[in-house]
Amino acid sequence: MAKLTKNRKEAVAKIESSKFYSLMEASALVKEISNAKFDASVDIAVRLGVDPKKANQMVRGVVSLPHGTGKDVKVLALVTPDKEKEAKEAGADYVGLNEYLDKIKGGWTDVDVIITMPSVMGKLGPLGRVLGPRGLMPNPKTGTVTMDIAKAVSEVKAGKIDFKVDKTGIVHAAIGKVSFSADKIEGNAKELLSTLIKLKPTAAKGVYVKSIFMSSTMSPSIAVDSKAAAV
Repeated sequence: MAKLTKNRKEAVAKIESSKFYSLMEASALVKEISNAKFDASVDIAVRLGVDPKKANQMVRGVVSLPHGTGKDVKVLALVTPDKEKEAKEAGADYVGLNEYLDKIKGGWTDVDVIITMPSVMGKLGPLGRVLGPRGLMPNPKTGTVTMDIAKAVSEVKAGKIDFKVDKTGIVHAAIGKVSFSADKIEGNAKELLSTLIKLKPTAAKGVYVKSIFMSSTMSPSIAVDSKAAAV
């Protein structure tokens, strides 16, 4: 069993193991127990009462975090020449088409989000093996395949994230940074949870939000009262 470091022991000691914290309490505590020497991400894990193997119980969506993610999201806009200016003015980090398709074929994936147009999707199909496992394949359902390139780029830069329940029924999402104030962390968490509630599949029976845990990079997790989902 791995030996706990002094910082880890101190962090664990500040968490009451039998307590379920409110969202605000957890948001304040996650700042207190983070000992990383960098501005750590704040993450939330929500276990849902769904069976992801069934198509009618898949939970996937997008949410615009009101206070952003705190991360400088690198956006690649794969667009035709007539859309390049629009993408650049909206803040896309990389803009182009064939040259970037060739780079991706060569293994380049140094971006966080790819936004493209419906007419370009056919060219991305063969790159599914590269982009799919990294969660980079554009999808109309997440707003990353659109003719309104400027809006899509602006929203991603402002804090729009997409999420998808994993095979164990858990949604993982980064909702900010430790440097955020507790109320901003709470606000982002509420927005995500509210969105998850709206996306509850009609086929899901029983308890929908089974558990919620909040943590920062390398910190222990904090159990959040699942009633917090009723926001």
